[in-house]
This record gives sequence, C-alpha cells and structure tokens, in this order.
Amino acid sequence: MRIALGQINNTVGDLDANAAKILDFSRQAERAGAEVVAFPELALTGYPPRDLVEKHSFLDRTEQTLKRLAQDSAGLNLAVIVGFVARSAPDSAIKAQNAAAVIEGGRIVFRQNKMLLPTYDVFDEARYFEPAFCQNLCTIRGKKVALVICEDAWNDKQYWQRQRYRRDPVEELASRGAELIISINASPWNIGKRKQRKEIFEAITRRFSLPVAYVHMVGGNDQLIFDGSSFGMDANGRVCARAGSFAEDLIIFDPDTGEGDDHSNNLLGDEATYEALVLGTRDYIRKCGFRSVLIGLSGGIDSALVATLAVDAVGKENVTGVGMPGPYSSEGSVADARSLAHDLGIRFEIISIDCGYRAMMSTLQPLFSGYNPDTTEENLQSRLRGVTLMSLSNKLGYLVLTTGNKSEIAVGYCTLYGDMCGGLGVISDVPKTIVYRLARVANNRYARRGLHSPIPESTLTKPPSAELRPDQKDTDSLPEYPVLDAILERYIECYQSVPEIAAAENIPEDLVRDIVRKVDRNEYKRQQAAPGLRITSKAFGIGRRFPIAHRFTE
Repeated sequence: MRIALGQINNTVGDLDANAAKILDFSRQAERAGAEVVAFPELALTGYPPRDLVEKHSFLDRTEQTLKRLAQDSAGLNLAVIVGFVARSAPDSAIKAQNAAAVIEGGRIVFRQNKMLLPTYDVFDEARYFEPAFCQNLCTIRGKKVALVICEDAWNDKQYWQRQRYRRDPVEELASRGAELIISINASPWNIGKRKQRKEIFEAITRRFSLPVAYVHMVGGNDQLIFDGSSFGMDANGRVCARAGSFAEDLIIFDPDTGEGDDHSNNLLGDEATYEALVLGTRDYIRKCGFRSVLIGLSGGIDSALVATLAVDAVGKENVTGVGMPGPYSSEGSVADARSLAHDLGIRFEIISIDCGYRAMMSTLQPLFSGYNPDTTEENLQSRLRGVTLMSLSNKLGYLVLTTGNKSEIAVGYCTLYGDMCGGLGVISDVPKTIVYRLARVANNRYARRGLHSPIPESTLTKPPSAELRPDQKDTDSLPEYPVLDAILERYIECYQSVPEIAAAENIPEDLVRDIVRKVDRNEYKRQQAAPGLRITSKAFGIGRRFPIAHRFTE
C-alpha cells in the first residue's frame, strides 16, 4: 500500500484555508499513485487551539468544515486521514476530543480519538480534551491499521524507564492484529527532539515488528515550532522515506516494499536551530497579520542575529533597522549597526535618544536630588529606545522584534518597558553562547551564496556591552557567558540544586547561588515579556510556570 505523508503548515483556526490545503495535497498524493494520504494531528484546526475549543461556534464550524472536506474529496481515489477537534458527547464535562477521521468516497468512514493526553511542559491537553476510553483497528484498502495520535505512541515500555501512562495504545492495537502503524503528530521541535523521536519509533517497530508511517506538522504556531521531518520506517526500524525539515512536503512510503521518497535536507545542529528560528519568526509575523518588522540595531551580536533571521524570514524589503545611539554609545557600535544594515540590504534609520534623555533627566532632577546615579539612569535610556520603537510601530504598523537572549532574560539583565518592548522575542530561548554560534551560521549561509557576510567581525569579537554607562561590559554584572549558560542550563532545564551545579561545573557555590537568586527574583519580568520562540527543552513561557510571589529559595 502506497502511503502519502502530507506534511503541511496550517494556521490555528483558519478552517477553510486548512481544508483547502488538505484537499490540494490529497490531489497531489493521488497523482503520485498513493492509496492513502495522512495529515498531521489537528491538521484541520491547527495545533494548539487552546481555549478556542471552549467555543461552541468553533466546534460547530470544525464539524461543518470536516463534512465539506469529505464531500469535496468524493472524487479522489484514495483514503484521507486528517486530525481535527471533535465534539464530545452532550453529557461530557469536557467539550472536545482530539480526533482523527478517515475519509473515503466522500464519507467519514472511521473516527479515532486520542487516548493519552499530555499535560506537562508546553502541553495542556487534559484541560481541553476528553480522552478515548478504547481504540479500534481501522481497515484501509484491506490492511488493518493502528491509527494513533502523537502521544498515543509515546508510552513504549521498552523505551521509557518510567511510563507516564498505564495504557499503551500501540501495544493494545498490535495485540489485535495490526499490520501497520500510522501515527499523526504535532510534536513541538526543540534541540535533540528529532533524535529522540527516531529512537522511540525504532523501539516500537522492533518490539512489534510493524512498519510505521509517521506524519508530522510543520510551521510555527505562537511560541511552538514544528519541524516536519515526517518519515516511513520498516518493521526493522530502518527509515525508508524522509520528508524535509522545516518546510512543507509530500512523500510516498510503501511499507510492503520498504521503498519511499527521500527529501531530507540534512539540517543538523546549529543549522537546524537557525532554520527553526527563521520558520518560527516568519510564521509568527504572517499568521499574526503583519508584513514588516522593526528592530533596534545596537551594533551588538543579539540585534545583529535577530535582523539576519528576520531578513531570511520575511525578506529584506520588510525589515527596518533603527539605530538609537545614546550618551554612552560608541562610534564603533553605530558603525557596526550601519554596516550590518547595508550588507543585509535593509532600511536603516538613526534616531538619537540624547535629547530625550537630557529632557527626562531635567524633568526628574527635582525628585532625583540627593540620590546617586544607579541603574535608574541606565534603564531610562533603554526605555526611551522602547518608546521610540513602539511609536514607529504604531505609526507604520510594523511588528517590533525584541532582541534579548535567554541568558540575559534568565537573570533579569533586561529592562521592562525598554529593550523588552515588542511583539516577539525571536531569540529569547537562545543562550548567549548559542547566539554566537548562530551568528557564524548566518555569515556562512551568506558566504555559501557568494554574498558578503553581514554580521561584522567586530560585532562577533568585541566584549558584550549594553553601553548604558562609561566602559560598561556585561562581565561587570555577570560571569563569562560559557559559565553562566552552564549554570542556567542545569538550573532551568535540569532542575539541579546549587550544590549539584557547583560540583558538576567545578565552580564556587556562592557564584551559583547568586545566579540562581537572580533567576528566581526576575520571574515577574519574564511573565511580562513578549512571547518567544522555543528551541530548548525548557523555555520561559507556557512550558515553565513558576509563581511570581513566593518565598522558596535554593
């Protein structure tokens, strides 16, 4: 049986457009000789729909759109598998179910609801969906198919030392005589996720001696990035078909012969991270209804990387950089910002904050009298830059991209209503050490196209500085970034204690305790920050939920 895997980029709630895309890919699959085409989890509605599922109108329109999709596909000579949000029984306390439908001959011939509902990290499905109480085999073109939805295949007892759930839907369906597993998925990407995914399904195929057709969503939805990377795997765990990563794709996989398309674009390591950020940035901008963006260009590494990502995401004609020199900005930083903008080919404007700063200091002087200068004056400069960018945003209708990285946001080395102003934190989950690596990736990408590397070498090599006071350097307040990032990874992503971190990294406990204290004390800032794109296993935002007002200390 030739199976097509329709790796599509949908938009949450855009039911008509999503249905049209499903129909278009189904026609392509039919022309390619497929007997069945599978689409991702919640392909019709988009993932995650969150509180949209609480709206009766959303559930009604989803059901209507699914029926219309079935009617529109009546002339196709193949079965269509599509994920959607189904309505629960009238007497259920939870209104919706995460479901899959099999459409053939213009009719919905089979429905399957998701049984295992993840409620950890970025997932909150038990809040929104009623779980399936049982699952059944689906017969498609004479073959008994175990149709599972994402998490339903992520509880294999031979892979996990500790299972999250008591039931294993794949095991149950395999015991009833399944001949093939089709898994439809919306599994958010992070560094290392593709390797884990492959290992899990290798374990499943070896355990049950069944081939797997794995179709996965691609695109950015709010903070989450989906990488695609769909695949077909034979009963021995050999990958026989591969879709590209971070792009829409359609591949054919024949589980009987072990043959399939190989569209893999071999994006690995930092190259994959860079491409993920481009995709997440592009989709956030476009799906939120914007075309153009504004970026404050300081001449530093963070704003340089964000600008380069933005150009790759939406094109140089849709990116404007704004240099906002203040009383302590160096000539070199202004020159670096100008050079970056020139080599990227973006519009660049200079708006000095000197006059505004002097005016505000004069206005506040009567109330500041008797107080020594401190971070107040530094933050005022940052806030004037925020006012400038947001004013331009309001006037021009452009989205402001913030430029703070994960290392700085973690310890509060950022200014509320200043450099935190904006609509999207492009690199807010990117540690500073990875920022430097991605900047090199950006330059290499340009070099491979025969273009001048846009990020100046001086930006890559000069000591990082906010330039808010004379001769300021980040290391005046923070340890070197490799040390800081090692502490933050262990504390934020691994939940290690101060003694554990100090011992593992061979650094003083007092230093670790100081950093941990900064992380804990700045939760109030992070919860007011722009949404950011998730690339690590534990990002600030929906995947990390700590109280603001608490008194627990490490």
